Amino acid sequence: MTLAYFDCFSGAAGDMIAAALIDAGLAIGDLRADLALLGLAGFEVSAEKVVKQGFAATRFDVRVAESGHPHRHLRDIRGIITASHLPDEVKATASAIFERLAEAEAVAHGVDIEKVHFHEVGAVDAIVDVVSAVCGLRRLGVTEVRCSPIPPGSRTVTCAHGVIPVPAPGTAHLLKGVPLAACDEPGELTTPTGAAILTTLARSFGPMPAMTVRSVGYGAGTREGVTRPNVLRVFLGDADAAGDRDAVVVLETAIDDSTPEILGHAVERLMHAGALDAYCLPIAMKKGRPAVLLTVVCDPASADALEAIVFEETTTFGVRRTQASRAKLTRSFQTVETPFGPIRVKVGRRGDRVVTASPEFADCQAAAERSGVAVRVVMDAAAAAFRPPGQ
Repeated sequence: MTLAYFDCFSGAAGDMIAAALIDAGLAIGDLRADLALLGLAGFEVSAEKVVKQGFAATRFDVRVAESGHPHRHLRDIRGIITASHLPDEVKATASAIFERLAEAEAVAHGVDIEKVHFHEVGAVDAIVDVVSAVCGLRRLGVTEVRCSPIPPGSRTVTCAHGVIPVPAPGTAHLLKGVPLAACDEPGELTTPTGAAILTTLARSFGPMPAMTVRSVGYGAGTREGVTRPNVLRVFLGDADAAGDRDAVVVLETAIDDSTPEILGHAVERLMHAGALDAYCLPIAMKKGRPAVLLTVVCDPASADALEAIVFEETTTFGVRRTQASRAKLTRSFQTVETPFGPIRVKVGRRGDRVVTASPEFADCQAAAERSGVAVRVVMDAAAAAFRPPGQ
């Protein structure tokens, strides 16, 4: 299994992702051949070596012949991708990325998803960036993407809506649930396109996983960094067997004097604060009192903060803490095309064997609401459309 790990120490943008893949071994000729299948005229792509504050990197450039940046709706971009001659897997994944962009912009600006005007991200160069990233990963044989915590940047940025805070509203929505890295570098480090690509494709966000690195690529952005080089790094290699195990902390406490409302709120807050899992089980305590056992599973680095939440939100006087080893299936996402739109399927492998595959409920729920059908209908369609890689 080929793993791609994106080290976003200076943020990420669509062109930086494509550039990093080229620097890691993607042939620009192969990429041009893939982009020709888009059926779009009026653009050219090139790659050149540059140096950013001491880092040798590759710069990916999209030159668009048309003047300005035409506004497009989601249906326009869907139409371009669907009408192309790209492989079905690429079409589905690229469409899913733009679906995420549209959903984020719709939430940020309070409009219907089909009424979203893509300003910056709807231009030809952004479509090329997204398709280049998806095609590049496919060309390099990448089957799983992971990513570091993402620094959004700081202060403000000027865009089509005027001067807005960083991260921009759409980017902020895309980064919900993603670990963010503190950074005092001024300006926008992570663009909406970069955020949409990584949050759609990455299975997890955190430290570099156990892997044997075969190549490293550096993709340069257009801005000049103040405190760090404007560069995105990608590691390509093989996931080690040790990557299927990790260490976790288990926090437990027995509670017999709290209400369901309080406990439900505590579990919700724990999950929002980064717990890997949190749940309550019915138990019987001393004197035959009915009670619950609150259990929290978390990364070791999050244990202290989550323990503090347990003390704040419940009536407990003590929390037990144990270290545990967790065996995991190697997980990745595969996007499938259904009559209700693209749906991500979470694939679980043990070695090279696919053990299980589950349609992502959030994708199915959103598609069901758009199409006016039951969620289970969408889930069944996604399960029927899934084919294990290589089959």
